[in-house]
Amino acid sequence: MSGKKKKTLLLLSMVMPGAIWFLLLRYLPMLGIVLAFKDYKPYRKAPTFWNNMRNSEWVGLDKFKFLFSTPDSWTYIRNTLCYNILWIALGLVLSVTLAIILNEITHKFVAKAYQTMMFFPYFLSWVVVSYFVLAFLDPTRGLLVNAQMAKGETPINWYFEAKYWPVILTICNVWKNTGYSCILYLAAITGIDGTLYEAASIDGASKWQQIKYVTLPHLRTMISILLIMNVGKIFNADFGLFYSVPQNSGMLYKATQVIDTYVYTTLTATSDIGMSAAAGLLQQIVGFICILIANKVVTKIDADSSLF
Repeated sequence: MSGKKKKTLLLLSMVMPGAIWFLLLRYLPMLGIVLAFKDYKPYRKAPTFWNNMRNSEWVGLDKFKFLFSTPDSWTYIRNTLCYNILWIALGLVLSVTLAIILNEITHKFVAKAYQTMMFFPYFLSWVVVSYFVLAFLDPTRGLLVNAQMAKGETPINWYFEAKYWPVILTICNVWKNTGYSCILYLAAITGIDGTLYEAASIDGASKWQQIKYVTLPHLRTMISILLIMNVGKIFNADFGLFYSVPQNSGMLYKATQVIDTYVYTTLTATSDIGMSAAAGLLQQIVGFICILIANKVVTKIDADSSLF
């Protein structure tokens, strides 16, 4: 066997585990998309998934109608879109700002300590975070409630007042996810050639001018790619955040009901997996269209910063 063939087989063997993973966990499940167009029922004679799916009645787009046929439709669509738009913009500004600040810290131990503290919340589950929030907002023993009572104020029953929860959910999302994006931007900043900053300093550029004319232009590609990817999730919602943190309080649905929680409650009540398949398919289609549009806009502005 020639050396070229050996090298090819070696590279293929390295790629094979990842290719098998994608095939089994990403591409093969795509066959389940057909559930979005069928009224899935168990088939008594041979109750296997494939037989059930093959023998279930084809209903076309009927499973999609439940997403838009209830009085709550506008509420969860509005919440899903508005929260995502706000968090994409806010996360971008905070992540870039914190990455630049961390890059300016010269003491290595302090910089690593800050990075670790910012990155750590990303690995916590929303169930754990929900108990952190409960420790502050619990109607009887919460820290904020006790502080209000100590001041002689009437304590707020946070889990019955929906108007406060857009701010609470935003704080939770920023606290948990900003550190991850910040590390990505920080990695991009550390890859910038240091001689560019030296040249700018020699030319008399201030620290702000170095950030404006050296750091930010080099982050443009990273910002564009992450922005495009985040726009693709604009019709998706973090189920753990919206379900666990508010403790599934029905009094907060006006502020916490999003498409994922709505589908979950509907599926729990009806056991109709076709509805969840339809919702998931619709989310991915909308996300795909948003990615194409965002990428096209970025291409018009700066072709080198586009995703494809």
